[in-house]
Amino acid sequence: MVTCKQFLEELNDFLDEALDGMSRAELEQHLGKCPNCQVLVDTTKKTVRVFKGLEPCPIPPEVEARLLAAIGNQSRAARQR
Repeated sequence: MVTCKQFLEELNDFLDEALDGMSRAELEQHLGKCPNCQVLVDTTKKTVRVFKGLEPCPIPPEVEARLLAAIGNQSRAARQR
C-alpha cells in the first residue's frame, strides 16, 4: 500500500509518465482512494500548465549575481562537510 509520502516522492515521475507499469498502477490505486493526493495532482498539473504558458522573463543582473553567489556558497559548504 502506497502512502501519501511515497506518492509525493514519486509525483514528478508520475506526472512525467516516467514510471514502470507496476509502480504507476500502485500510485494510481492510491490516487483513486486519496482525495488529498488527487488535489495535489490536479493543482500541480494546473500550475505546470500556467507556467508553461508564460513568456520567459529575464532575471535582473543583481538577482542573478546573488543567486550565483548563494549557489557557490552552498557548493563550498557541501564540499567542506
